[in-house]
Amino acid sequence: MFALLSTLGVVLGGGLVAVACVVVKHRVFPPKADEEPREALAEYISMMIGVIYALVLGLALVSVWDTHSSAEEHVQTEAGALHQVYLLADALPPAAEQQARSTAVSYAHQVTSGEWSEMIRRQPLGPSGWQLLNRLRDTYETAQPTGAAQQNAGQEAMAQLSVLDEARRGREADAQNRLSSVLWAGLFIGGVLTVGFMFLFGVQRRASHLVMVMGLSGFIVFLIVLIHQLDMPFGGALGVNAEAFTRYFPGSTG
Repeated sequence: MFALLSTLGVVLGGGLVAVACVVVKHRVFPPKADEEPREALAEYISMMIGVIYALVLGLALVSVWDTHSSAEEHVQTEAGALHQVYLLADALPPAAEQQARSTAVSYAHQVTSGEWSEMIRRQPLGPSGWQLLNRLRDTYETAQPTGAAQQNAGQEAMAQLSVLDEARRGREADAQNRLSSVLWAGLFIGGVLTVGFMFLFGVQRRASHLVMVMGLSGFIVFLIVLIHQLDMPFGGALGVNAEAFTRYFPGSTG
């Protein structure tokens, strides 16, 4: 909130300074009859605002898309690593195998039923998931391999647990990530200015003017809504869902 208010203050201050400069210019150097018409000047400024606003839109879209793609990749990687750990439990002694598989299922259930709603609300994840992950790691570390196959399976499981750990940390970071309030301020201010300058042109046909303003306004609103949806990597209409976990562990839903 402080960053947003600071940005708005800086923007307002810059606008007031520009207004003061224009007032001084008109008083000291009043416009002459042969200067460039207002219509041409307005068209030039509108074009510059449109170009700058397009850059802001592009930057915002790239930022939220990267976060969304990262969240999807981390979820896929984490679910795949957990599934591999579950399958590799075949090589463990019966008691350790049962413990590893039940812990893996509990971890998937914790992610889909406990952590997913917290990520949608951008809340930090609790310790339960980490405790289950540590229990999985302890199960493989304390298991006594009876042959080369079990030893190789244990090593592969530990490697997959490291991948799972890293993907979990990435998923947690993605859930906390959001678009900067400075960029949000630029999106709204730039959108208002871009649409506002459409009213400076003397379009003779009212229907044409209506179509131009409506089309530009609608497209800007669409892009802002799209950015807002992508800014929620685990919520909203475009958020990443838990299908990667429920595909491997069907009983982990709800």
